[in-house]
Amino acid sequence: MVSKCLLTLFAATTVVAHAQPLRIFACEPEWAALVRVLAPDAEVSSATHVLQDPHHIEARPALIGQLRRADLAVCTGASLEAGWLPMLQQRAANPAVQMGKPGLFFAAEQVKLIGIPEQVDRSNGDVHAEGNPHLHLDPHRLQEVAAALAERLAHLDPTGAPAYRQRYLQWADRWQQRMAGWQSRAASLRGQPVVAQHSSFAYLWAWLGLRQSADLEPKPGLPPSPGHLQQVLSRVRSELPLAVVQTSYQNPQPGEWLARQTGRPLLALPATVMSEGPAATLDGWFTRLIDQLLSASTPS
Repeated sequence: MVSKCLLTLFAATTVVAHAQPLRIFACEPEWAALVRVLAPDAEVSSATHVLQDPHHIEARPALIGQLRRADLAVCTGASLEAGWLPMLQQRAANPAVQMGKPGLFFAAEQVKLIGIPEQVDRSNGDVHAEGNPHLHLDPHRLQEVAAALAERLAHLDPTGAPAYRQRYLQWADRWQQRMAGWQSRAASLRGQPVVAQHSSFAYLWAWLGLRQSADLEPKPGLPPSPGHLQQVLSRVRSELPLAVVQTSYQNPQPGEWLARQTGRPLLALPATVMSEGPAATLDGWFTRLIDQLLSASTPS
């Protein structure tokens, strides 16, 4: 009788445990936003925000605590978080989110990356051997990641598997329609040159058909220098860019200088979803990116 009661109690406890919302740690806001689409009941935290460079994050106690409690960590990979995620994993000591475990999901492992260097040499700056990690700026690759993430959620939470898959299919249908609308609106941008800092928006340029004609950085990860900016100015004078583009977290002074010299607008584009407002969702964020780029092509 006692054994039967214990088995009943264990079974009830097991059901409750599975019924609890998943606790998900996102390394970047775009993955937190995607998780909220696929698993709206999950407890989601993000290690970074739009005004932070995701390459350089401090392993704060709050982040360690969030990762320690997580059932799943969703990160970019391709060495984007190499400077801080391993330290968080070590200090959090959560076996579920260690390398090779189902509880650690890398978006970069789900898609083909661009910008893979022929050789990795630190003299060439801060290059990623795996390729450009900023894949979330391509909505096609973002959809591939979403499909893979829905399956990972289904694996970790089998009872919720039908719901995760259904939400993905519904979202993907809407996403395809939004992509078509964005590309139609942005058709006039195709072929236009832009000057940008770093390769943060390389996937966006490729999707929209824009060309990055120059980089404010002399080498990846190195800050713009006066001498290099003069070289950039000389290079773009014969073909003025649509705009000078930087992320919201980069020092605006180099971009402001080049914008003044060329008479072209400086765009501070959010490199991920924002904390609040219309651009706090993936749909709203891409709409904002398109709106800002189109504003540069409209005479003031």
